[in-house]
Amino acid sequence: MSGAGEALQGYNAALLEGLAELRARRDELSGRIREEEAERGRLQGRIAALTERLARSSERLARHLAARRQLDASIAESEAAYGKAALRGGAAPSLQAAKVLSAAGAVRAPVPCGEWDPMAFKVPSSSNNSVIP
Repeated sequence: MSGAGEALQGYNAALLEGLAELRARRDELSGRIREEEAERGRLQGRIAALTERLARSSERLARHLAARRQLDASIAESEAAYGKAALRGGAAPSLQAAKVLSAAGAVRAPVPCGEWDPMAFKVPSSSNNSVIP
């Protein structure tokens, strides 16, 4: 029976060696898993920060777009009033255009030198378009 016992010891040694190899592979894999989990945590942190930045940027963009729409409306109303004043007052709309814009809700008085400065007036977006007949 010594041949059978040696065979069993050989199988036992091979089995122990195989188990040790599997444990080493498991430990190596556990290390990789820890690294991947750490990387995943870092990426999730970056995603949260970027999501917050995106939300703030979207809010700023919405405010800018609203402000631009208001300016576009003011410009359109000012240009319309300027054009009507030009038709009523001749080729050079000076004080007449300023008076029309002032009546339409402009916040500054007409320029007394006879020159009309379109940048000196701000027509509110809620002004009534029926100021000029």
